[in-house]
Amino acid sequence: MTKAESTSQPTWTKGEVLAFRFAFIYFLIQAVPLSGRFYYDLLTIDWGASYYRDLFRLSHYAPHFFGPTDTFADWAVVALISAVGTVIWTIRDTKRTDYTALQYWLRVVLRYRLAIGVIAYGFIKLFPLQDPLPSISNLNTPYGDFTAWKLFSLSLGIVPSYESFLGLVETLGGLLLLNRKTTAIGTLVVIPFLGNIFVSNLAYEGGEYVYSFLLITFALFLFAFDAIRLFRLVSLEQPTLPNRFRPVFSEQWQRYGRLALKSAFIFFAVVVYGYKTYAAYKTGPYQFPQSPGLAGAAGLYDVAEFSVAGKAIPYANTDPVRWQDVVFETWNTISIRSNRPVKLVTDNTEQMYTADADRTYELAGSASRHYYSYQVDSVQHVLTLKNRNPNYPNETLTLHYERLGATGIVLSGRNENRDSVYAVLNRLDKKYLLNEAAKAGRRGTLKL
Repeated sequence: MTKAESTSQPTWTKGEVLAFRFAFIYFLIQAVPLSGRFYYDLLTIDWGASYYRDLFRLSHYAPHFFGPTDTFADWAVVALISAVGTVIWTIRDTKRTDYTALQYWLRVVLRYRLAIGVIAYGFIKLFPLQDPLPSISNLNTPYGDFTAWKLFSLSLGIVPSYESFLGLVETLGGLLLLNRKTTAIGTLVVIPFLGNIFVSNLAYEGGEYVYSFLLITFALFLFAFDAIRLFRLVSLEQPTLPNRFRPVFSEQWQRYGRLALKSAFIFFAVVVYGYKTYAAYKTGPYQFPQSPGLAGAAGLYDVAEFSVAGKAIPYANTDPVRWQDVVFETWNTISIRSNRPVKLVTDNTEQMYTADADRTYELAGSASRHYYSYQVDSVQHVLTLKNRNPNYPNETLTLHYERLGATGIVLSGRNENRDSVYAVLNRLDKKYLLNEAAKAGRRGTLKL
């Protein structure tokens, strides 16, 4: 077993001993997975294209007692267990005056737990996957028809270079935590970064404020170890005792074992995970479906003619039936804008789905448009549409399509109510200020 080098640290007070006992149990429960399902998923991880999704999901582990959603009630249960454990520990261990060695190992656990937490998010920002460029449908949805969370995501998505910078900072902070000597610097990077994420989640109604705050508590515990000594040295300019404690591995297997564990963590959580996220970035963001759409059809279309059950309906902003415009994405999504109300998809947590049907980012937090995935029968020229919104599970449309040159499409068939529908679509040569401004550059002029 290991033994520690001698230390010149002063003896702990009774209050410090009690506080550490509570903190040790509390943070160990929060950081070390106790679920059998976690280890099953870890052992059956996908080594192919889904590797980064599986590792991201595993890195998001937190103990749950009231369902799969992160809540502060779970923290209360952990605190209660820790309080009971502290009482039992205090009764059974009355002679120990300090826990320097246990403190060291708890810091090791929290360093690596925090590191994987921030690195997992860092790489999907470094290679801008988390918040992708807005889709054509997003660009043709009024600003006021988005939720605050979706606006935040779209705002970050339009500046991929800034998103990459954020990912670089987050990843760097995580890497600094992997070395004991750079942990204090790593926490100084991570704490303000995570603090901003926590406040952003609160301000923009994001769904990960509990998890981001959990990572903050890990970082604060790690920083607290150096905080008082840094304050005495830097602010008060007083002599400060250095931390001289480190474990001594007397056996060869212990030294090689430590090196193997650390190397494995870096290889799987940094090298492989980083490469897999880069590969995913090259093939397209996980937020949008991957199935290709109707060839050459992507764009915004004005609905020039529209009729239902043989009755022509003129253009009107207030009509719930009349289509106002239609978007064909480059993937197999059609979005139709009308005045028919939309039951919102309110997903506001980071999810990485493999199946296209589960990827609802493009419609989440967005009203005024109905989104449909579609299958193409290129022989019969038929599109089979299915509403992508889980609130409309049985809504399908079957539409025959006819191409009118390069810019027109005629759709005819049955709508969601099984009524006959007919629409003439004319593609608009619309230029977006966002793209034109990017082409002109910071000092250039532009004209739409």
